[in-house]
Amino acid sequence: MPLMNLVSAGGVPKATVNATTGSPTVNNNARAGKTIYAFNGSGSITVGTAGTAEILVVGGGGAGGQSTATGGGGAGGVLYDDSAYLNSGSLTVTVGGGGTVSGNRIALQAGTSSRIVFSSQAGPIAFGGGGGGGPSAPAIATVGGSGGGGGPAGASYLFGATGVLGQGNSGGDGANSGSGGGGGGGAANAGAIGNSNQGGAGGNGFATNINGSSVTYAGGGGGFGNVLGTGGTGGGGNGGNAGSANTGGGGGSNGAGGSGIVIVVVG
Repeated sequence: MPLMNLVSAGGVPKATVNATTGSPTVNNNARAGKTIYAFNGSGSITVGTAGTAEILVVGGGGAGGQSTATGGGGAGGVLYDDSAYLNSGSLTVTVGGGGTVSGNRIALQAGTSSRIVFSSQAGPIAFGGGGGGGPSAPAIATVGGSGGGGGPAGASYLFGATGVLGQGNSGGDGANSGSGGGGGGGAANAGAIGNSNQGGAGGNGFATNINGSSVTYAGGGGGFGNVLGTGGTGGGGNGGNAGSANTGGGGGSNGAGGSGIVIVVVG
């Protein structure tokens, strides 16, 4: 391969990959001159030549919880870098799982984080989404990559939780008998406020062409209401449904979160 294809415009070499574990999907055709490694589960990637690569890291989505009156789960956090520097050697890739619907209706669970370990345990971490708020103490919506939606009105349980700055957005508040939608990843994609009839919609997620065509990740889950809230684009679950696997989508009310994903592109 000509040297000009191995060196970025700024003079920093482009990373090369010698091997992987964990059976990522490898695509050499979707983007000219690029190889795309999509990790749907944890593994590792062995970098031969240290240099720049394009990466997307999405945490697992939060759960809406096991109740008919909970807020939507927040989406997993999103980190995107088109010129991340990868050190040579074996780099650990962790793909976060979605939050699970707990057997205890007021113990709502967040998703787990996704990351790539660049060196000395350092590297980008996309946090898991927060769990949705419930109808009774102590089921307060929790902070995450994106925050969970608030439960129906009552004491302090109606407030949506915040997202992690630079990774996601806040969940919507609940109101009367409606619960808020979970926050979505990307810019300004907060969950919608619920009301007496309509569960809040989940916030839309982060759209990217990293796979060679536009795909959206990290949609928030829809909240509960007489009309169930819709999940945000990017795998967010509608009220009563789980978030989609390997999108980081938050679960709708009474639904589990979707697992995250890690994508590395070299070339």
